[in-house]
Amino acid sequence: MSFRRGVVRQSKFRHVFAQAWKAEHCIDDVRVSRVTWDSGLCAVNPKFIAVIIEAGGGGSFLVVPISKSGRIDQACPTVCGHAAPVLEIQWSPHDDNIIASASEDCTVKVWQIPDGGLTSPMTEAIVILEGHSKRVGILAWHPTAFNILLTAGCDNVICVWNVGTGELLYQLSDAHPDLIYSVCWNKDGSAVCTVCKDKALRVIDPRRGTVLKVREKVHDGTRPMRAVFLSDGKILTTGFSRMSERQMALWDPKDLSEPMAVQEMDTSNGVLLPFYDPDTNMVYLCGKGDCTIRYFEVTDESPYVHFLSLYSSKEPQRGGGFLGKRGVDVNKCEIARFYKLHERKVEPISMTVPRKSDLFQGDLYPDTAGSEPALLADEWIAGQDAAPLLVSLSGGYSAPPSKHRDTLRSKPKLVTQDSGSGAAPPAPAGNEPEEEVAPHRVAARETDGNGERPKREEELLNELLAEMKALRAVVVAQSQRIEVLETQLARIEDGDV
Repeated sequence: MSFRRGVVRQSKFRHVFAQAWKAEHCIDDVRVSRVTWDSGLCAVNPKFIAVIIEAGGGGSFLVVPISKSGRIDQACPTVCGHAAPVLEIQWSPHDDNIIASASEDCTVKVWQIPDGGLTSPMTEAIVILEGHSKRVGILAWHPTAFNILLTAGCDNVICVWNVGTGELLYQLSDAHPDLIYSVCWNKDGSAVCTVCKDKALRVIDPRRGTVLKVREKVHDGTRPMRAVFLSDGKILTTGFSRMSERQMALWDPKDLSEPMAVQEMDTSNGVLLPFYDPDTNMVYLCGKGDCTIRYFEVTDESPYVHFLSLYSSKEPQRGGGFLGKRGVDVNKCEIARFYKLHERKVEPISMTVPRKSDLFQGDLYPDTAGSEPALLADEWIAGQDAAPLLVSLSGGYSAPPSKHRDTLRSKPKLVTQDSGSGAAPPAPAGNEPEEEVAPHRVAARETDGNGERPKREEELLNELLAEMKALRAVVVAQSQRIEVLETQLARIEDGDV
């Protein structure tokens, strides 16, 4: 028995259970886009599901509330402001109503979705970012700085934007000699990792425009690769071997001479899209055209990457979206949710860790990144870095009222209109209490005039009361949990258990 315990690796994620939702909870009659670009074609956050769909004469994507199920009416309004097919969409990590879209029309557009979803077709973006000369297929919001967005296009150029002002902050035009396959920020947003058609992995400081590390031939195959930063600074890549076998490799940026681990999968042609969960240190691999989703755990012990299991179904996936911790059901021990795109359907798949206890499972849900940014755009531009601000999931996550609701409602100021070098637009004059309570709110407010001030103050008061109520609920829940644990500890000490 002792020998077996020594061989079997101990992990609470060894028995992650994947379960597709019932047919009545799926979203039907969604005409998923047929573009050949290797993206997930789907983006999910705690409020909405967005799916790139087929559209004649331009590009559009569907946005519906996350609670939506059943058939989508053909007359359902969409976001349809692009002149060519949409290739990528990404929700802002700091405002669940803000989404960016990249298109073959060489533009990136930022949209503000109403709380209840769309009631009419949306054609007017609140921000249009024009700086690429060819189609744009990669988007990456900064993980901790508000309103910072990275884009990459088929012109082999990386652009970093301040969305609040519409300003192009940094442009890296000579770092990549060929097509960029993927870009990913590290945990605090101080650097990005990229993989390119020249098979090289690069670690880049976007503010200085310098390449910090390069590893030639990460994977020997010629097909597209992907790379993601892990929370401890390591980099995980997916690609193909010389014999066209799909591979996953783990790299330490301190020494890129050899990979820490390499795993070979199969000989399928689909590009492996990695979805990384920093809280559990798990990686989910979804191949376009596959019928399976593999998931792995990354640890500090050799062999570092541990295969957990795979979810298999009969129908291949056209793409997929990954819902992070803020949207999962903690009462059902759901640690992640994947939205699988079929040809005409969106199917949710829950990843759960079965537990007998009804108590909140703190080991499954460490504090996770919340929606509040750690930095303003101008602070990051000035050289500051900060880790994500964490929130507890005890009792379930309830999103506070958006503190940046008016940030992008008006058209951004242009650089020529005294917007400063990357600084956010000025806040309204006057001594509003908002400056003391939430400085992020004054980042890029539009001035509405003195007549609207009482209304704004009333809204602020309501927001503060809602936040206090949510905090009070968390404190009560934690107090109850502490009492239960103290009772259990006393029983153990008395020998009752």
